[in-house]
Amino acid sequence: MFNFKEIFSVTLILFSVIDILGSIPFIIIIRKREGRIHAEKATLISAALMVSFLFLGQSILTLFGLDVASFAVAGAIVIFIVAMEMILGITLIKDDPDAKGSGSVVPLAFPLIAGAGTLTTILSLRAVYQEVNILVGVLLNLIFVYLVLRSSVWLERVIGKSGFAVLRRVFGVILLAIAVKIFKTHALSL
Repeated sequence: MFNFKEIFSVTLILFSVIDILGSIPFIIIIRKREGRIHAEKATLISAALMVSFLFLGQSILTLFGLDVASFAVAGAIVIFIVAMEMILGITLIKDDPDAKGSGSVVPLAFPLIAGAGTLTTILSLRAVYQEVNILVGVLLNLIFVYLVLRSSVWLERVIGKSGFAVLRRVFGVILLAIAVKIFKTHALSL
């Protein structure tokens, strides 16, 4: 049932996609604007979105007449774009400026933590890994996300701007390799 290699792979993939460490500057901006970050609320809403999409994503695809391989290839393209953003330090995918709400929900829980890239990745992972291992990987990432949100003030002092720039690029290269692997695995089955 539990496969530690799969759990490690899923955890690393989601860690790269969520990129919570690379998002610290944005989290700090939200914290300064809102007065505080509601780490519990942001983590729980992100968990609900990710777990719901893990189990209902296939039904949504079926409703639109799509198969997992097509969605996995589309997800690989999105992951590729996100990786290029991380490596090159540019923004290709813009957030919706009309989405208003609490900073802990919008834009923190969605789309920063459980955004299009994360949800697409979760559905793409279903094509390769067992659901239980994906669920454990999601849980491990959410624990890490919660810890980062709770300690954003401390992290701001310790890592610094140049440290975040390096982390963002390293995880960008890992994501790029993951996108190529997913594309290579599923493009042939289309």
